[in-house]
Amino acid sequence: MNLTHRSAAAVFWLPLITFGIYSIVWYAKTRGDMARNGAKPMTTWWLIVPIMSFIYLWSLSKAIEEVTGASKGANFALMLLLGWIGQAFVQARINRRKAS
Repeated sequence: MNLTHRSAAAVFWLPLITFGIYSIVWYAKTRGDMARNGAKPMTTWWLIVPIMSFIYLWSLSKAIEEVTGASKGANFALMLLLGWIGQAFVQARINRRKAS
């Protein structure tokens, strides 16, 4: 697996420091990691369309499951319901799967 290790603590704190901009950066970088490993998530631009953002999160969750084996339902719920806090949990799950 060719996944970038990112600190879950940084994924938690950087959105607060950058007023949410890092959340979008994290989505784009994570999407790129998944695409490099053979998954086909939607383009990150769909985040700016209100209804399509839900579909984008599902697409990214599905790609994370394809690459790491982490549950797409759990990843989707974490990112949708907890926002940047959920992103930190998902990143920790990605890091854990990368290590094994």
